[in-house]
Amino acid sequence: MRRPAEPVARRAATWLLGLALFAALPAAALAQRATAVAAPASFGALIERLSEPGGYFDTDNLISNESSYLHALGGLRRLGVRGGAYVGVGPDQNFSYMAVVRPEVAYLVDIRRDNLLLHLLFKAAFVEAPTRVEYLGLLFGRAPPADAARWDRRPIEDLVAWLDAAPPADRRRASTRVLQRVARFGLALGPADYQTIERFHRAFMAAGLDLRFTSQGRGPRPGYPTYRELMLARDLEGRPGHYLVREDDYRFLRDLQAADRVVPVVGDLSGPHALAAIGDDARARGLVISVLYASNVEFYLFGTGRFEHYAGTVERLPRHARSVIIRSWFERGRIHPFARPGHNSTQVVQTMDAFVAGLADGYRSYWDVVTRDPIPPA
Repeated sequence: MRRPAEPVARRAATWLLGLALFAALPAAALAQRATAVAAPASFGALIERLSEPGGYFDTDNLISNESSYLHALGGLRRLGVRGGAYVGVGPDQNFSYMAVVRPEVAYLVDIRRDNLLLHLLFKAAFVEAPTRVEYLGLLFGRAPPADAARWDRRPIEDLVAWLDAAPPADRRRASTRVLQRVARFGLALGPADYQTIERFHRAFMAAGLDLRFTSQGRGPRPGYPTYRELMLARDLEGRPGHYLVREDDYRFLRDLQAADRVVPVVGDLSGPHALAAIGDDARARGLVISVLYASNVEFYLFGTGRFEHYAGTVERLPRHARSVIIRSWFERGRIHPFARPGHNSTQVVQTMDAFVAGLADGYRSYWDVVTRDPIPPA
């Protein structure tokens, strides 16, 4: 991540000239568009400052594999978790938590640099699309309905039905639109980065709502949800909770993205820099960390002997009594007490204070972490 970078506008223009080989617009027009818009260097500079060198994980992780991801929402509401700074790993399941918490800023950190590129794809789609249905149309390569502005009160089921029935739009044009927007974000990206973003976008467009989490060299495991299932999922109170359920939630997230307050960061939660730097940046903004969504990263940290370093960093993060950690438990021969039938995962919420207090006795395993002082799901 930390490498000498040529000026952003020149790199963007170089890539867009190549992109014009398959785009509808001529090369000169693409290059002119790329250089005519002043890139906000502060966003790219912040990402560079917070990030550390990336690492490897054996998946593109385009969507969540946690069918229970919305089961954490009830605990967030009951505790009154609101505002502050949000920290999360992985792709767009974070947006559903953010829609409830309404943070001032969100840091989306992942060991894979590709996760940063994926979030630039999401950011471009948010900024380009004024409404939920237009966002889905751009992300999945479908022409939005002619009356898109009148879909603001349509239920999520209608959006899913429309997307399933809508014929593919011009995918080249959709890719060009997204990549042109990404070029304006002020990051030092090279041709390989743009190719990766385009590849991710084409995966969404090709699979549609059947898109599912996969690992490299391994097929989908039983129980991994499709994007359709994630959109239609409900919390433990029976309420739909995906970030595209309500137009108001979408507008909040879009405003956050447009203001450069959704910050993708490359880093290991147990690494030497990224998580601590995120804490320092939040503190400098006068914010506490309201949510740390760690998924099941801590499981891997126990396996690599890095859990204690991570825990020490969490202990130093700015927090208050309502700050929480959201975790995911996947059945590995042990069924969590909060497990619900029909789900491949279990969401566990714990206050940061309770986690830090437990450090005095020590945590022996990830099972110990997810079963000690959890907040009841309902």
